[in-house]
Amino acid sequence: MFRKFLLLSAALTFSGLVSANTGVAFVHGTGSQSDAYNDYWTGSFVQSVVKGLPNSSNYTVINCDFTKYMWTSGAAGCLAGQLTTFINQKNITSLTLITHSNGGNVTRWIMSNPTWDSRYPNIINRIDEVIALAPSSAGTPLADAVIDGNVFESALGWLLGYKNDAVRMQQVAWMASYNANWLYGTSGRPALPKPFRSVVGTDVESAIWDSDSYCGGYAQNVGLEFTQNWLDSCSDGFLNCSSQNAAGSVWFYDKSKTYGDEPLSHAQSRRKCFGLDVFLRNRI
Repeated sequence: MFRKFLLLSAALTFSGLVSANTGVAFVHGTGSQSDAYNDYWTGSFVQSVVKGLPNSSNYTVINCDFTKYMWTSGAAGCLAGQLTTFINQKNITSLTLITHSNGGNVTRWIMSNPTWDSRYPNIINRIDEVIALAPSSAGTPLADAVIDGNVFESALGWLLGYKNDAVRMQQVAWMASYNANWLYGTSGRPALPKPFRSVVGTDVESAIWDSDSYCGGYAQNVGLEFTQNWLDSCSDGFLNCSSQNAAGSVWFYDKSKTYGDEPLSHAQSRRKCFGLDVFLRNRI
């Protein structure tokens, strides 16, 4: 009888493993995207990561208007719609979200407010984990600078956009208010219903003689090293480390895992730089 019980348990476990259908969704950061596959992530990054899936076609790249506040139809509503379509079309039962920057905030909105939209609970139930690359969980002083209208307004247009609602939302005090009242996962708040694990970028390198400075775009890294002067010593040029690690838990700080112990600037944390794509591939 005991032997039959063990066989039945093993069969049920094996059946559960076989029936699981794993998928990955790539969720971009601030900006309005129509071709995030090429323009935001690059195809080489996406295709390298999805090699880790049992079925490498089970992925989607989100294209939404993340210049809007996170709870709006253009942001969380759009994300919920595209995730729901992906889940239904591919029959996804285990979903990993790979987010970058403000994409982590939009995702946390969905996970923190399951009654806001009837589509949210099914999405949350399918999520295995969120891998948040350089999430702006506690905002950035650079958003404050853009909204204040000083030199950063023009200097950061390529990185943040200008005075849109998403930039306004990522001001430090505003994110503190959202974290205290609407979002889960930060200190003193309820835990998120599914794991939210961040990858933290700690520095920027842009030496012209260093080939590593060219990964992710040399001009972008030069700009990020400039803006880093207005941030903490631990930052990726756009976000302080304290913002990136404010929600959920830390998967790793860049140099603890990257090839050559290289830091990941904010531009490099969505690119095929220093093994990041391999670490993601192996995890999913």
